[in-house]
Amino acid sequence: MILASRSPQRRTILEQLGIPFEVRIADVEELTEGPPHDVVVENAYRKAAAVSGLTEGGGPDGGGGPGGGGGLVLGVDTIVTLGGKIYGKPENLEHARETLRALSGQRHTVLSGVCLIEGSRVRTAVSKTLVELRALDETLLEWYLATGEWSERAGGYAIQGRGAALVGGIEGDYLNVVGLPVTLLLELAPELLWTA
Repeated sequence: MILASRSPQRRTILEQLGIPFEVRIADVEELTEGPPHDVVVENAYRKAAAVSGLTEGGGPDGGGGPGGGGGLVLGVDTIVTLGGKIYGKPENLEHARETLRALSGQRHTVLSGVCLIEGSRVRTAVSKTLVELRALDETLLEWYLATGEWSERAGGYAIQGRGAALVGGIEGDYLNVVGLPVTLLLELAPELLWTA
């Protein structure tokens, strides 16, 4: 399998499952506005399609049929949304501060779009997890911002790291919040476990 993502969290989850994969990253323009469900599906598709296109046109790595030559490509996109507004990766420290203040004490939704492409077959689905952040006072907020962990994180926090200190509770798939909804992935492609 080919993982069309630069996310170290997604790599770690696949490694923990024992699923063999390689990473290929294609720079694509991602949507940042629109209906959240549509945004994550489209972004996941764009990532997988870009890499799949490269694979199919790349000589020996293309073809090979199912299970051969890494023909299966996985694209994933994760966003945080509250009240229909999308909170992606903060652009800088101040943006991270604004994002976390907006989410403070709120129950928000983490959506991950998953896209699997194998030849002409395209499978997509969305995973949803509800996360409630604690009410963040200035001391806790500034402590977390100082860690730098907010960088490259949808919603400006990492639940699997120090960001756990900000979380009051979750409802749904924890790994979806980390960045790869394993339950959904295995519903789409249960055969991945047989290669592990």
